[in-house]
Amino acid sequence: MIKPKRLSKGDKVAVVSLSRGMIGEKMFIHKYELAKKRLEEYGLEVMAMPNALKGIDYLYQHPEARAQDLMDAFRDPEIKAVFNAIGGDDTIRLLPYIDFDVFQNNPKIFTGFSDSTTNHFMMYKAGLVSYYGLSVMNNIAEYVAINEYTKQAMEKTLFAPQDILPIPCSDFCSYEKDKIWWKEDNMNKATPRYPNTGYEVIQGNGKVTGELLGGCIDVFPELLGTSLWPTLDQWMGKILLIETSEVDMHEMVLSWFLRNLHAQGILHAINGIIVGKPAVEEKLEKYKDVYKQVVGFEANLPNLPILYNVNVGHAYPIGVFPLGLRYEIDCDNKTLTLLESATL
Repeated sequence: MIKPKRLSKGDKVAVVSLSRGMIGEKMFIHKYELAKKRLEEYGLEVMAMPNALKGIDYLYQHPEARAQDLMDAFRDPEIKAVFNAIGGDDTIRLLPYIDFDVFQNNPKIFTGFSDSTTNHFMMYKAGLVSYYGLSVMNNIAEYVAINEYTKQAMEKTLFAPQDILPIPCSDFCSYEKDKIWWKEDNMNKATPRYPNTGYEVIQGNGKVTGELLGGCIDVFPELLGTSLWPTLDQWMGKILLIETSEVDMHEMVLSWFLRNLHAQGILHAINGIIVGKPAVEEKLEKYKDVYKQVVGFEANLPNLPILYNVNVGHAYPIGVFPLGLRYEIDCDNKTLTLLESATL
């Protein structure tokens, strides 16, 4: 996998809107301005790509315009990182307009999560490391300040990478019901915080390693059968990343998705699973039972390590997880470690 270079003072970075075009709407444009200011505090030069701020209706009607922004941002040698504004539900519509050689020949940082899962699989197809997490509207433009957990993760992956990076579980958390509604009147309201319960090992013991691959499981059905979905050989030896969106997914639906992964042979090919904290608090215990049932019993893999309650995805706060790089799950000590530098 090709690693992009780390960010440095003076670098130019681009904001794109590859899914729902909320960031360009009048009621949300303050989120762009706030994120721009935050990134400029790191000494970065920030620009929005030409179509990024054209709003929900235009970007829905013109997936080719969204793709054009992404392609042009990667083609531009002056741009060193591309930050996606927010998720949505139709990034898969960009696929016909993607030139994978452009990604491969112009490696640079790409961040985002949720529906950006599709973009991350695009990067993986091109052989490029990408960075799951850190969307513009959710994280960089967090009201009051970027929380310390996300800020540390951003700095230790994108700006000052370490040769080996332990990834701690945040000691605080909150859920979908605790979100502060996005409007300028709320800019001085901080997201409430509660004590977090730490990493949990649903099953497995000892240590396993593997390259991380995956994302928001809600998006997986849109990828199946396309050129973006990895072959079984490509899943071999991986650590699978799974997180669920803010939609309150029923446990039965989660079991269907996991059964599909079993039917494809993926659960038997991988070395372990890391699971993001659910955005809906009531699902925290219920989802654990689904993993035990489908992975442990139905797939007959009771020893496949599953690390649960990881700060990735839609619950608050989240970290930054480079995809395509090697991690270690230590079940006995309940730790997660990135075994190589996140960027060059």
